[in-house]
Amino acid sequence: MGQESPAYKRVLLKLSGEALLGSLEYGIDPAIIRRIAEEIVEVQSLNVQVGLVIGGGNIFRGAGLAEGGMDRVTGDQMGMLATVINSLALQDALERLGAVARVMSAIQIHEVCEDYIRRRAIRHLEKGRVVIFAAGTGNPFFTTDTAASLRAIEVGADVLIKATKVDGVYSADPLKDPQAVRYDGLSFDQVLADKLNVMDATAVVMCRDNDLPLVVFNLTNDGDLVRLVRGESLGTAVVNDLPPTGTGDD
Repeated sequence: MGQESPAYKRVLLKLSGEALLGSLEYGIDPAIIRRIAEEIVEVQSLNVQVGLVIGGGNIFRGAGLAEGGMDRVTGDQMGMLATVINSLALQDALERLGAVARVMSAIQIHEVCEDYIRRRAIRHLEKGRVVIFAAGTGNPFFTTDTAASLRAIEVGADVLIKATKVDGVYSADPLKDPQAVRYDGLSFDQVLADKLNVMDATAVVMCRDNDLPLVVFNLTNDGDLVRLVRGESLGTAVVNDLPPTGTGDD
């Protein structure tokens, strides 16, 4: 009753594979994936359409395999399959909570998920289904960050929300540098010029050139995703033509 209108109608949430680890060294922590699913369902209850892209770093990371001597294309293909595993796990967690979810893969795996077709994905979203975009872009040498930017633009998302383990974008790694400053807002050009660790450059350029706002927030804070979608100022907003601003904290 008296529920506030959300700030967005359609969002694309980018999760890293590592976000699913929880306290584990490898794989998927059932408690973590359930908590993430619960927050997504709560966001949906605000009449917000939700799409997701999940990385595969908790299982395989193509670039890392390539550094160990494996062919980069083969390594990236293994990474794509890892994202499918994560996507199916999240689909299951969502469905256990009563949500309707669809996994759409950029590579064909008909026995376990749908092919990614843009118009069908938009239709799923319009029908209130959570759409999980798996297998990255379907091409080697492209990260799941780039896949998230691409899918968000293709389906007309109002914002790309990147979940991390810190509460925004910092001038340096806050876990290593106590003097690191958190930004409330940044421009895409500033992110690129200062080589800030937000997303890879291709993903940032795609957001900039298509005027897609990006918000970076801390997934580990319970309820922050819902508060962000409601319009609360959380994390760091990255948009076009915005001068950098710190938190003002001494």
